Amino acid sequence: MKLSKRLKHIEQMVTLRYTHIWDCCCDHGFLGAALLKRNAADKVHFVDIVPNLMVTLETHLNRLYPDVSSQWQTHCIDVATLPLVDYQGTHLVIIAGVGGDLMNEFVSAIHRSHPDMEIDFLLCPVHHQFVLREKLIEMAFSLKDEVLVEDNQRFYEIILVSNRTNEQAPVSPVGEKIWHAYCDDQAHITQRYLTKSLAHYSRIQRGNAAIGGHIIEAYQAVTLNRNQMGLENSLG
Repeated sequence: MKLSKRLKHIEQMVTLRYTHIWDCCCDHGFLGAALLKRNAADKVHFVDIVPNLMVTLETHLNRLYPDVSSQWQTHCIDVATLPLVDYQGTHLVIIAGVGGDLMNEFVSAIHRSHPDMEIDFLLCPVHHQFVLREKLIEMAFSLKDEVLVEDNQRFYEIILVSNRTNEQAPVSPVGEKIWHAYCDDQAHITQRYLTKSLAHYSRIQRGNAAIGGHIIEAYQAVTLNRNQMGLENSLG
């Protein structure tokens, strides 16, 4: 099962070993299967609310991984109702393939239901990234890592956070590390994403002047910082 560029980046961001990894909205289970194959956790949980998908996936997993059946489990449930308390150990909850609004509901419900548990969340919304980041800031989550990926002509922010507060690692409303390009190709990706984001929220603001102003200012600050860094590099 070959992973898409987006799923491959998500998989690569799982660098710690967890007791339980929850692959939520797992669809065909490609991501969870890759994590299971490299033994990234004691148990990988595949979660989706669509019964037919889960029946097919369980059959597939039984065929591919019969010798490690104790290391995976399927759950046909709402992501908001993950039974983390029933499983001792460290937890990573991966949610991808849904928008930031719905992701907010999932993360908020999980955090609210397990206030005393330390949980890492690996999140990749398909849109409404700013809304998601604002909610993470409101809940005082801390940032562990973040990347920007372009896959099939779409941009994705992948955000790894903890539900434990760390004042030294706050979540930025527009991201911080995602703008640090490590090569020319990534520099082009970040610039195109920044241009697209500014254009998107400018259109929203033209339709309703009361919406989007603070978001535009936040992205404009990224532009200013990038320009200042470019000037400093040229002077250096």
